[in-house]
Amino acid sequence: MTRGERVRAAARTLRTPRTASWVANETDASVKTAQKYLEQLVEDNVLRKIEQGDQTLYCVDQLMATYREVAALQREHDREELTTSLESMRTQITEWKTSYTVETPGELRASIADLDDPDEIETRREIASKWEHFADRLPIIRAALNEYDWAAERDALPV
Repeated sequence: MTRGERVRAAARTLRTPRTASWVANETDASVKTAQKYLEQLVEDNVLRKIEQGDQTLYCVDQLMATYREVAALQREHDREELTTSLESMRTQITEWKTSYTVETPGELRASIADLDDPDEIETRREIASKWEHFADRLPIIRAALNEYDWAAERDALPV
């Protein structure tokens, strides 16, 4: 990979705001090179730039990332597939709530404190992680469904 490719790849994973010097250090690039590519990603709405005191920080633009994800779901899945996926996740969450008598993944994780069986502890940790993942995905799938027709109209190729 070139320095620019390394900077762009690393930048797309920035969940925590970081400086250009941090990115440069992580990618073995100069600060000037990192700044150049980070600024391009800001212009492309991939990253957000945050001024904090005398520091400039960069992180993934979560709003734009979510829009891209919604668009990808709408292009890759039909309405029925999205509906089935949404229903399946909600059903699974309801089953976990009932099975473990908890309301949140955090409560499920906390219930591990009362256990001695390593297999059951691991099972609950895995379920809590899946539950958190589903909780993150549900609003995105819901948004894809809410705007499905609107997006389909705008995404249609002109004839």
